[in-house]
Amino acid sequence: MRRCVPLSLALLSFPLLPAEKLTDQQRIELIRGLTAEYATVKAPLPRSKKALEFPSEGAYDKKAWEAAGRLLGPAARVGDLVQVTKVDIDSDKLVLAINGGFNDGKPKWRDRIQIGMNGQTAPISKGQSNAPGGTSIALLFHGPVPAVKAAEIKKMLAPVLDFEKRTVTETFMESLPPEIQQAVKEKRAVEGMDRDQVLLALGRPVRKVREVKDGLELEDWIYGTPPGKIVFVTFNGNKVIKVKETYAGLGTQAAPIDPPR
Repeated sequence: MRRCVPLSLALLSFPLLPAEKLTDQQRIELIRGLTAEYATVKAPLPRSKKALEFPSEGAYDKKAWEAAGRLLGPAARVGDLVQVTKVDIDSDKLVLAINGGFNDGKPKWRDRIQIGMNGQTAPISKGQSNAPGGTSIALLFHGPVPAVKAAEIKKMLAPVLDFEKRTVTETFMESLPPEIQQAVKEKRAVEGMDRDQVLLALGRPVRKVREVKDGLELEDWIYGTPPGKIVFVTFNGNKVIKVKETYAGLGTQAAPIDPPR
């Protein structure tokens, strides 16, 4: 005589196959594909000591986010541009730090450290780290993080963050003054640029030289090698104060080139 096994018991007797897990290479690619990316805020983004929970299926607890906003204020408002500054992959979730993550505004131990020379000292930190702002989002999977790509994560976060409007470089370019944008397009450095803008316009220098002149700590970024055009971009701190172009002919003795730093 045959015995019939209920379907529910039959299903329980066979373990469910686990979702494909992230490999080490996939983890690296996922972090690389999300870190430093910009997004436009589509829903109020509150500051929160604890990462804001966002289920991967998209239906998040708006009331919990609103409560966090009433407690600590906004990290970003609708239409603001934010940046993913760090990505952590836990067993069942991805945690994305937005604009540096939560900061309570209290001084950190490193802010009290100073370095100096010739009797003068200056703090290592410039103070930006003390400015309150930023938050974190925890993308929950309710199980092991599956083998997903950065583009899929961006689609999951679409109800609150829009990653599709601009690339990182486009966003950075659009934030620059018109004269700086024009100089970058023409691949030239101009006074008033900062280091990031010079890198965008000219790339990495062949050589860097530091010196103290008239009490100022200067750094020259040197582009080009003889024979041909040589460009000297001089920084005081983070700002370009002088750009000099010269031409080194065939008979010019080239100085030894230091490796880029």
